[in-house]
Amino acid sequence: MARMNPEINAGSMADIAFLLLIFFLVTTTMDVDSGILRVLPPPIDPNAPLPPPVRERNVFVVLIDFQDRILVEGQLGNINTLRDQTKEFLLNRTNDPNMPEKRMVDIENLGEVEVSRGIISLQNDRGTSYEMYIAVQNELAAAINELRNELSREKFGKRFDELTDEDLIKAIREAVPMAISEAEPKDIGGGR
Repeated sequence: MARMNPEINAGSMADIAFLLLIFFLVTTTMDVDSGILRVLPPPIDPNAPLPPPVRERNVFVVLIDFQDRILVEGQLGNINTLRDQTKEFLLNRTNDPNMPEKRMVDIENLGEVEVSRGIISLQNDRGTSYEMYIAVQNELAAAINELRNELSREKFGKRFDELTDEDLIKAIREAVPMAISEAEPKDIGGGR
């Protein structure tokens, strides 16, 4: 008596594999890369006149070299003091002639306020680590946000990030602009 080999019906195997594939695609979470939220300025009108040159006293230079060392205004700096240095530069409370100029501006909803002409110039080396670059970016943005919060508390009694009226938000942004200029990475440290 010959024994018959039972065959497995493989007709529905493709269906099962397809269902498993869909299940894993639906239930798997993907890591989403995050970046720096920045609103870019509008394109420059080619017919517009060239802007006036920026005076050296109005520029706060922050460099990050290939070893992740920070140079603030040509002096070795520290990530822990960068925020306070940035705020001090932009405020120029003593009207130091080596720090940024200020101008009186009449801003709707704020009235006459002093607005700093200070610009933060961030430059990094090609070998700068991403972590240090982001840390410096965060400190510079935090300094400006703190200045905005202080002005908002003074004028409106609440923090800038608590404001809901678009006109008030626009007024604070005009009084304390996010003036960060980023140069193309280059070889700053000379070590590579």
